[in-house]
Amino acid sequence: MEPEDEIHANGGVEDEEGSMSRSSRPIISSGEQLDVEAYASLYQGRTKIMRLLFIADHCEDHPAMRVEALRMAYDEIKKGENTQLFREVVQKIDGKLGPDYGMDSAWCDMVDRRAELKKEKLENELNAYRTNLIKESIRMGYNDFGDFYYAHGALGDAFKNYVRTRDYCTTSKHIIHMCMSAILVSIEMGQFTHVTSYVSKAEQSPEALDPITAARLRCAAGLAHLEAKKYKLAARKFLETGPELGSHYNDVIAPQDVATYGGLCALASFDRTELKNKVIDNVHFRNFLELVPEVRELINDFYSSHYASCLDYLGNLKANLLLDIHLHDHVETLYDQIRNKALIQYTHPFVSVDMRMMANAFKTSIAGLEKELEALITDNQIQARIDSHNKILYARHADQRNATFQRVLQTGNEFDRDVRSMLLRADLIKHEYNHRARKL
Repeated sequence: MEPEDEIHANGGVEDEEGSMSRSSRPIISSGEQLDVEAYASLYQGRTKIMRLLFIADHCEDHPAMRVEALRMAYDEIKKGENTQLFREVVQKIDGKLGPDYGMDSAWCDMVDRRAELKKEKLENELNAYRTNLIKESIRMGYNDFGDFYYAHGALGDAFKNYVRTRDYCTTSKHIIHMCMSAILVSIEMGQFTHVTSYVSKAEQSPEALDPITAARLRCAAGLAHLEAKKYKLAARKFLETGPELGSHYNDVIAPQDVATYGGLCALASFDRTELKNKVIDNVHFRNFLELVPEVRELINDFYSSHYASCLDYLGNLKANLLLDIHLHDHVETLYDQIRNKALIQYTHPFVSVDMRMMANAFKTSIAGLEKELEALITDNQIQARIDSHNKILYARHADQRNATFQRVLQTGNEFDRDVRSMLLRADLIKHEYNHRARKL
């Protein structure tokens, strides 16, 4: 019997060997509560604090996780100079962590006094540099001001000062440094149009970028495309990120994030061939996927049509992905697109599909599956019709015989027209029509 004539449970039934190998492979339990300490250790600087605060604000159902995130954020802020953020965290803690994690007015006053003195010193130095018209010193002065404002949480002022260094850059290295600083602050502010602009400026540098800088720029571009919901472009940027990235950009993104963001965006937007060539067979990206086995396995399951297992992994990952500062707004959209692609891919090879078996493979009810399929048929993503009584999906395959005849007739007509045109041109040349017209 031909495979097209059968009703299959694609992804639900496997051969004996495949079934044995998969049953012996343990499902990675990623549905457990997020290990906040291990997660935070992947990052440094402001992004570490902001990610912890984001977790604290979005895990109301897990008070222990919320308190742990706030405790770690408090400790991390005390290492820096951002007193405004410190006051906000103390307000969020609201005495839940005891007297050791309360308002430290003495520390705030000391940091603020020190900041005033440093600001005054920087202003005096910058004014002196301007008077002497030393370009490199002026550039460094503005850069120091940018660092100062960034450390104190004044991101808008930090961005302005970093950008002002552009007029005093004398080498490609200076321009790249300015772009990287502007990108860092823009990501923190959520101004991703600036990110795209400064990534482009850095990539236009006349000198070749070192591999680490190139990898960081691709990550930044990937985040900008992700924010704009351009998932295919985001996937390409993350997939192009070289293994040289390592932990060199952990003030923005961790290698584990590259695997997760890149993998999910690729699943949602790539066709089967692209998934194989650009993700599964991508040697460089494989290094990132090894850091997040769940994402690696769900990609392999999707490509192998093991949809039940793939959806299990996605379900287990969902709670933790919703706590990701960059991905949380896109989780539902990406999951819907991945599921729709799985449904389309499942039905594609067959003339008819038993919806009971399909519902079992996708771990959903028949009524729920029917609604999903109706939406895909209405949207013209699946060429099929549903037999609601017998619960069978029938594919509407085009009449190949008729289509072939139509193509042959069209090709014949085009050939006839081309031959007539050539004969006419040959006659015109033969009788020197153009030559005579010029003489007249």
